[in-house]
Amino acid sequence: MVDSAVIGHAIAEKLTAARAASRTLSTLTTVQKNAALAAIARDLTTNAEQIIAANELDSERGRVGGMAEGLQDRLRLTHARIEQLSEAVREIIELPDPVGTMVRGAVLPNGLSVSQVRVPFGVIGAIYEARPNVTIDIAALALKSGNAVVLRGGSAAEESNRVLVEIIQAALRSVGVEPTAVQTVDEFGRGGAQALMRARGFVDVLIPRGSAQLIQTVVDESTVPVIETGAGVVHVFLDESADETTAIEIVHNAKVQRPSVCNALETLLVHEAAAERLIPGVLTKLAEAGVTIHADERTRELFPECLVAGDDAWGVEHLSLDIAVRVVADLDAAIDHITTYSTKHTESIITNDLANADRFLAEVDSAVVMVNASTRFTDGAEFGFGAEVGISTQKLHARGPMGLPELTSTKWVVRGSGQVRG
Repeated sequence: MVDSAVIGHAIAEKLTAARAASRTLSTLTTVQKNAALAAIARDLTTNAEQIIAANELDSERGRVGGMAEGLQDRLRLTHARIEQLSEAVREIIELPDPVGTMVRGAVLPNGLSVSQVRVPFGVIGAIYEARPNVTIDIAALALKSGNAVVLRGGSAAEESNRVLVEIIQAALRSVGVEPTAVQTVDEFGRGGAQALMRARGFVDVLIPRGSAQLIQTVVDESTVPVIETGAGVVHVFLDESADETTAIEIVHNAKVQRPSVCNALETLLVHEAAAERLIPGVLTKLAEAGVTIHADERTRELFPECLVAGDDAWGVEHLSLDIAVRVVADLDAAIDHITTYSTKHTESIITNDLANADRFLAEVDSAVVMVNASTRFTDGAEFGFGAEVGISTQKLHARGPMGLPELTSTKWVVRGSGQVRG
């Protein structure tokens, strides 16, 4: 057994190297950063077989260990998914570099020029689980925004993440960028996560992605500032004026297209005045796709093939082909339900009533609110960010899908010509 002091020293060395790398990254030009990203995109494709072999070891361990199907799906890497990751990195190359962008500025009456400009955080820590795609997304976004990153990807994807980080580091080395700009502490197990949460002074911000339990643990135990990414108890409300065909297609897509992700629909609310018209068609389409429906009494009167939804059915993130359905009296009742049970991720209203749409957008306090659109669009790539670090459900600094600007802070630059304050 390795002595804890030895582990602590090894982690400290990694964090020190990350801090040193962050200083060199802050001086790189956009051309240099894009060259590093191009090398990563290239090497992901050329090393696809090695990545898949490592991923299969993780996947087999997950299957034997009884990992939930939703997590197995998130863990799995295929040739198609690796190509998607490579393409996402290439898309980040095309995005504007936020570093150095002026947020605001002015020349004061005394002649001083003051400007607020975007700068990298420095060192970003990330704690996540069973999501090797996050390794690439976060590393690429961190590099483009001038940040070093230290990753704890969890034991479920340890083999996959090890190979991915090795590929990233080799790609950085090939273009003259410090390879310790991207590191992992997975080899230290939970000790690596604990070290990141206690690394104030080395890590500037910590971003957790994963289960509600993981996120809450990081929020509660970290001494490093945390950007909280939340679980997705996502709602769709079918308003009285909702078009039936639109409702059927959006609800099906939001639930079925990829049920294991945080922007998938978990609770469907239906206006009482539209329930008889909408519920049979909407739920038939879900049932045909293999969705298990947990419903209140009124819904089961209209669609008997449902399971009974108990008091604990609301506020559940299934991450599977399960959905909770409830009939509500009106828009006010729908908003009250969402306020009570939502994790403030994404909510959508299906309606042809402009006033109700505007009320929903104004009164629902979630990171993303939608009208007549599938909640599956809450995604950094879909929003044009190339990739995302996560979807922030808090209100300070960043909210919603986080791209390049959200990985920067600002500093004030003041240029004078000898002014002194009187």
